[in-house]
Amino acid sequence: MEAAHDEKPCRAGPDDVKAYAVLFPGQGSQAVGMAADVFARRPDLLGSGADEVLGWSLETVVAEGPEEELTRTDRAQPALYATAYALYEAFAAAVDHPPAAAAGHSLGEYTALAASGAMDYWEGLRLVAARGAAMNAAAQLEPSGMAALLGADRGPAEAIAAGRRDDGGRLYVANINAPGQIVLAGGADDITWLVDNARDLGVRRAIRIKVAGAFHSPFMASAVETLDSALSATEFTEPQFPVYANTSARPMTDPGLNLAEQLVSPVLFAESLVRMADDGVTTFVHVGPGNVTAGLAKRSVSGVEVLTVSQLEDVPAAAASLSVD
Repeated sequence: MEAAHDEKPCRAGPDDVKAYAVLFPGQGSQAVGMAADVFARRPDLLGSGADEVLGWSLETVVAEGPEEELTRTDRAQPALYATAYALYEAFAAAVDHPPAAAAGHSLGEYTALAASGAMDYWEGLRLVAARGAAMNAAAQLEPSGMAALLGADRGPAEAIAAGRRDDGGRLYVANINAPGQIVLAGGADDITWLVDNARDLGVRRAIRIKVAGAFHSPFMASAVETLDSALSATEFTEPQFPVYANTSARPMTDPGLNLAEQLVSPVLFAESLVRMADDGVTTFVHVGPGNVTAGLAKRSVSGVEVLTVSQLEDVPAAAASLSVD
């Protein structure tokens, strides 16, 4: 794990160049049959080499599922990382200037680091495989889960979680995705209590999320221990553009530390988007399956352009929008 770099905000660039940030999705954006065009175009990234690293067939699981297989934490994470990175390479080749910044939602942070050149794609795939396996193992230790709060911002969400802990429960703020979109993580009983009592707690609704465990909370402590060994063996280099960390909403200075802390800390995605805009970003580009981060950017930052590149056919229009006249 390389020594820390100095924190550097994004570089807006000349006035005639759009300062854009690339955003990469996290777990939950996977779908059976996704990225078929990318698999066909990039067997060098998504074919037998990936299968050798993972120990299972990436293309088969993504193309055929079943859904229960692809949604497994240790399957979904490598699948999203690999397909989003391959799509990013096609996008980057078509745009005439590099991003000013990048960020990823949870797992997407690994894709952002690989896209920035802070680590090699294959090193990232190995790390993501280790991360997915570690999180999956941690989730099996005891029943836990996550729920999204509708109509609650950070302050009320933190108060709800703290109140539950004061009463002996274990409930934590896990994701701050956008205004009015907060996710809590906790034990199975805590999530049931939250869903059943949402209105009495001043929340319009709490929706249980289909995930294996309480990610981004102390429930993942054992996963940190496992991932640390893989991170300590990874050599990170200076990124070509800053990657804003989930844990601090600022450019990463020590990726290994950030990635370890991320497992047990809230994802400050909304704050990251706002800070990138404050640092000069005027356009956000979601790159990868689905469009989740594009939606979060629209809700979190006003007055910015938001583009979506979820398949290869989206690349020309996005590149044209970003290119210098």
